[in-house]
Amino acid sequence: MINAVPPGLIFIVGALLIPLFRNRTMKSVYLLILPIASFINLISIPEGSHFVVPFLEYDLTFARIDRLSLIFGYVFHLISLITIIYALHVKDNLQHVAGFVYGGAALGVTFAGDLFSLFIFWEMLTVGSVFLIWANRTKKSLDAGFRYALYHVIGGLILLAGILLHVHSTGSIEFSFIGLENGNLGSYLIFLGFGINCAWPLLHPWLTDAYPEATITGVIFLSAFTTKTAVYVLARAFPGTAILIWIGALMTMFPIFYAVIENDLRRVLAYSLINQVGFMVCGIGIGTELAVNGAVAHAFNDIIFKALLFMSVGAVMYRTGKVNATDLGGLYKSMPLTCIFCIVGAASISAFPLFSGFVSKSMVMSAASHGGMSIIWFMLLFASAGVFHHAGIKIPFFAFFSHDSGIRTKEAPPNMLIAMGIAAFLCIFIGTFPSLSVYPLLPYTVNYEPYTASHVMAQTQLLFFSALAFTLLLLSGIYPSEMRAINLDADWFYRKGSRLVIFIITGIASGIARFFDYLFIQRLPRILSAFSKNPISGLIQGYMKIDARSNPSSSYTKREAKPELVNIMPAGIPVLIAVIFLYLLAFIFIQWG
Repeated sequence: MINAVPPGLIFIVGALLIPLFRNRTMKSVYLLILPIASFINLISIPEGSHFVVPFLEYDLTFARIDRLSLIFGYVFHLISLITIIYALHVKDNLQHVAGFVYGGAALGVTFAGDLFSLFIFWEMLTVGSVFLIWANRTKKSLDAGFRYALYHVIGGLILLAGILLHVHSTGSIEFSFIGLENGNLGSYLIFLGFGINCAWPLLHPWLTDAYPEATITGVIFLSAFTTKTAVYVLARAFPGTAILIWIGALMTMFPIFYAVIENDLRRVLAYSLINQVGFMVCGIGIGTELAVNGAVAHAFNDIIFKALLFMSVGAVMYRTGKVNATDLGGLYKSMPLTCIFCIVGAASISAFPLFSGFVSKSMVMSAASHGGMSIIWFMLLFASAGVFHHAGIKIPFFAFFSHDSGIRTKEAPPNMLIAMGIAAFLCIFIGTFPSLSVYPLLPYTVNYEPYTASHVMAQTQLLFFSALAFTLLLLSGIYPSEMRAINLDADWFYRKGSRLVIFIITGIASGIARFFDYLFIQRLPRILSAFSKNPISGLIQGYMKIDARSNPSSSYTKREAKPELVNIMPAGIPVLIAVIFLYLLAFIFIQWG
């Protein structure tokens, strides 16, 4: 037992008190105090502690403190504080409440030591996040929120089934290494349930569909929690699972092709988010200490620089009301600070030397190289060049440069600039001094130096040639032009296919329902009623009615009088049948009673 409250509880309980504050200044102070108080509570819990609550015959562990959970807990508190600063101008209580419940659920998942408490907080993630989507209060956000909820409800049911099977087969609810080597169906279902929240290929459209429809501040929370908690649970339960190497490598590659042709800049960042999570999943699949350190470090860094990019695009959207590349351009004149912060985020996600992404992404790639995984290494190299195209160049170029859209507006509000400034500083500080910032927090001891001459030169050459390719493609007209269009993703197939399936199932089900309605509701009660009065004549009557309905040439119609049925059964036969029936019952009770 520990003398502190479980991490996340302050967020969840504190969120319920937010609507009680009517004064805007007091509410802003309270919003800033919540993540700070929760962080102080976290650092007061000694490493190795467990907060255990007995429930029935199980012990639920709401706080399992170790190095893996702590680094995710630290960055979740950090990004919550930055996001709250960014959102201080927001008057909508729904967004603040949903954001803190969502953040508290993410902390609950991170520090859960058993599968049942993990599942409780896992479902709370869905509740908090879907309200951040609905808070935009548009038809698109409403529809996207319902689709998002459907995805995660299905994923939650799969996870629950896996947990129950796993507990049944092992007898333990402890959340630790699970793996797929045991061949247990429960392990595979848990693996799949985690994968849905991780946005694996073909299971990813919930992310690119819903995130761009969330509120300007809500999408920052969304980019930080759902996929990163999925990365955490995979690192906890499935490190070294070989299939994750290929899943992660595919995740780094396929979003590039969608992001390059996408017009909505927030949707570009959503695809980019999947791309970056792919590096983390690949590192977890490799499973070595260097690879897991790289995956966890990249999750830490990605939360910060992806939030910075979403904040800069959100500031543009807040001031202009536009987010499509075709509608923007030339904003460096009106929003120079936002432009600088966006470039810092773009350099970080592109892994420029001296920026945070360079440190963590190179750890994963080096782990693949040391493991002799040449194909995987080339896939990650291609993805590194691709992300520079669609996020490193495209986002700042089309939002702030490109053609002059003629839009002249104010710079972002001060609170937004402060939040972006903190995130930009962290991107540079982590990239410049990794041994003083992120390395001490990683699960394993770090013996890796990213700033070798060969590595810096190789990465710099890759980025400059990628920039040259972008320039030549743009000048030659080959680069995909920005268009006001809807790009079809993998969800198109099962959205359309589901309509056909529903139509077929509905047709079959309604036909079966009509048949049973006629047989058991209309015909059978009449037959049984007649049979109870006179068994033989009841059968004849039932047969005659059915035959008359089925045979149009029959002389019996509704207009004709019903034929008089003659009772041809002797009076003693029903008595004899009753006596035989009672005798059989007595015999059965004597033999088996």
